[in-house]
Amino acid sequence: MFLAIIFIMVLAVKQNNMTIRQSVLKAIYPALMSVGKFFGTNDRIKTNTNNIKPPGSFYGLSAIANNGEIFSFDSLEGKKVMLVNTASDCGYTGQYDELEKLYQQYKGKLVIIAFPANDFKDQEAASDDAIATFCKLNYGITFPLMKKSVVIKRFDQNSVFQWLSDKSKNGWNDKEPTWNFSKYLVDGHGKLVSYFDPSISPLSKDVIDAINR
Repeated sequence: MFLAIIFIMVLAVKQNNMTIRQSVLKAIYPALMSVGKFFGTNDRIKTNTNNIKPPGSFYGLSAIANNGEIFSFDSLEGKKVMLVNTASDCGYTGQYDELEKLYQQYKGKLVIIAFPANDFKDQEAASDDAIATFCKLNYGITFPLMKKSVVIKRFDQNSVFQWLSDKSKNGWNDKEPTWNFSKYLVDGHGKLVSYFDPSISPLSKDVIDAINR
């Protein structure tokens, strides 16, 4: 029986271009999120309760897309934006599927932008081309995917996450990503309104309520 399970997993890996590790992580993701529900959200969600406006313009930012083109944020005016640091070999990688569902649910109103990064335990060591193939083949993502960069507070932190994690730029939040799949929500006026820890599902009530405010 055990050998049969291993054989099935190997077949799935070959068909989906996933490593065995990635296949196992995808399978255990629901259990991982179930465990997270037992803990409170007070330390895992931050909200701009005082409606603070950013000193630095969100729409003046830009990033390099996975295909090498410049992605200018001035095209995002009027839409809510969720920015997420991602990785292919993480226990939370299953959130790619939930992010795509969220993107389709709010298409035209919400833009989701993924920023692959190798900042946590070497969980995104792949090339940009391999990352794009992995995301599309295994999770069918259609939202914008940026080139791999640094998202934690380091000398080479990309400019988008500098803005998201520095209150002198965004007005109130200094929290950098705690792990892969940290989520930042910006409203239609370029104001950072929420931060969600990786353990908060993109389809959770907390996230949905924040989008609908």
